[in-house]
Amino acid sequence: MKLPVMPPVSPMLAKSVSAIPPGASYEPKWDGFRSIIFRDGDEVEFGSRNEKPLTRYFPELVEAVKANLPERCVIDGEIVVTANGGLDFEALQQRIHPAVSRVTMLSRQTPASFIAFDLLAIDDEDLTGRPFHERRARLEQALAKAEAPIHLTPATDDQEVAQRWFVEFEGAGLDGVVAKPLDVTYQPDKRVMFKIKHERTADCVVAGYRVHKSGDDAIGSLMLGLYTPDGTLNSIGVIGAFTMGRRRELFQELQYLVTDFDDHPWNWAAHEAGERTPRKGEGSRWNGGKDLSFTPLRPELVVEVRYDHMEGERFRHTAQFNRWRPDRTPQSCTYEQLEQPVTFQLDNIVPGLGG
Repeated sequence: MKLPVMPPVSPMLAKSVSAIPPGASYEPKWDGFRSIIFRDGDEVEFGSRNEKPLTRYFPELVEAVKANLPERCVIDGEIVVTANGGLDFEALQQRIHPAVSRVTMLSRQTPASFIAFDLLAIDDEDLTGRPFHERRARLEQALAKAEAPIHLTPATDDQEVAQRWFVEFEGAGLDGVVAKPLDVTYQPDKRVMFKIKHERTADCVVAGYRVHKSGDDAIGSLMLGLYTPDGTLNSIGVIGAFTMGRRRELFQELQYLVTDFDDHPWNWAAHEAGERTPRKGEGSRWNGGKDLSFTPLRPELVVEVRYDHMEGERFRHTAQFNRWRPDRTPQSCTYEQLEQPVTFQLDNIVPGLGG
């Protein structure tokens, strides 16, 4: 390719803030794979945030780019998969598969879409040094006739509208809101934008742990559970952001709770990733052969964690430790405590996106 912006190009990033700032351009925060598209005629490449190409996993998007984008351009955006009117990140993750036959099958069964939100170059013109409001106007022109599965993200300069989006759009699986200063140039790897994400707390049962990669005397992550109405303890996610010193302290502190799998609620013979938790020594076909074994603990310890939102019955992202809750009983840690966002259809955000 001979475009003015050549791959690999790292994306511009955003830093977390607690409230929507004034005086910016606001967009929904999509929950997918960040990707920069490079097109030069029939040559199309999808770059990723870690600079590994995604092109081979989304053949349907390669054809869509050729049909909808300018002949020579570089566009920043997000690859998403939708289902039942909302985003489906689990289905998106399954698209990353080494077998061509499976990629081909999934491209038909769970086709992806691309949400464009910045224009870095067009024809021979490098736009990365231009202010965002100019790049946005040029992006709107470039995608004026684009059709699904290529979409332009909504944008507004109205802070009240952005606040409404923050509340409503979560019901369709979106992460929050991104605020972009109108005069900001495109700065790869720099956190010059702002992201506002949902943050909530939940009391969870600590039901097991995985050891740290440094050795078997330190905690890598604590495995969390919540009780369903019928008394089943579901695996809901993990916390793992501790200092090394604290990891070793936790390992010692938790030994009195170590139990056998025969006496543990997660004593299943089979495992499907995202639905159940494996026995010690099991791996997962969805995790690249990683060892997902864990040490079971008697479900007696309660911890309060911070999380952004749910995906099905699990935390979408790794939760963060908040505090221990010795005043709470494990049986009180149920799904009923979780705030449920109002259902919102993707088609009301971007027409034609939700199917």
